[in-house]
Amino acid sequence: MMVLAKEVVVSAVREPRGYWGEVREQMFAILKLCIIPLTVSCIAFGLGAPGLQGGNLYSLFGIPERLGSFFIMASIREFAPWIDAMIVAGVVGTAITADLGARRIREEIDALEVLGIDPVRALVIPRVIALTIMTGLLVIFALCCGVIGGFIAAVPILDATPAAFVTNFWSNASTVDLIGSVLKTTIFGFLIGVICCFKGLNAKGGSIGVGRAVNQAVVISFAVIWIFNYVFTTIMLGLYPGIQVAR
Repeated sequence: MMVLAKEVVVSAVREPRGYWGEVREQMFAILKLCIIPLTVSCIAFGLGAPGLQGGNLYSLFGIPERLGSFFIMASIREFAPWIDAMIVAGVVGTAITADLGARRIREEIDALEVLGIDPVRALVIPRVIALTIMTGLLVIFALCCGVIGGFIAAVPILDATPAAFVTNFWSNASTVDLIGSVLKTTIFGFLIGVICCFKGLNAKGGSIGVGRAVNQAVVISFAVIWIFNYVFTTIMLGLYPGIQVAR
């Protein structure tokens, strides 16, 4: 996987043309596949776990509107990027692995190599670039949906003041959190793309082998997302300790 990642980066940077049309089509396909599950998941999760659970805790102290400041940590820093990456890996990553795996089983990739066409440039680079860009962009939409879920929990359910919720949210929002969230999910997209393409290109054993490759790709992607999320957040909080201060 590391060799494939290096090959993708070097080839894409060395000759940055010839694949952007396919990248655009892949980005549109990712948007169509992910927009609805991302909306439902982020609003439901924002309403449920941090919204109602965190809001009930704040209500014990009579400050449910402080839930707005809590959502900087809950939505922007953690669960919106996490849900975004999980949905992209589970929906788009599986489709990419199955597509490339089926091409490998049908010997289409071998035929490309015989014709002198590099399968990495023809198949892998457009998918990895599209995943990298779209995962980073979709997190902005996921953040909005997550905050909407928290607003629903705080205002109609817990009787918080709408203006106070919004004021607390923006008083704690920072550029570091937003940039960190987008950067983190962009790297998530690159990792998911490399993992899923690698498993698809190396599928073997017929249709059963393709199914096994899809399962392995999802499991590895989820594990890498969790590990990298922990490392990235720890480094960011260490470099910018001021973002942990509740205002």
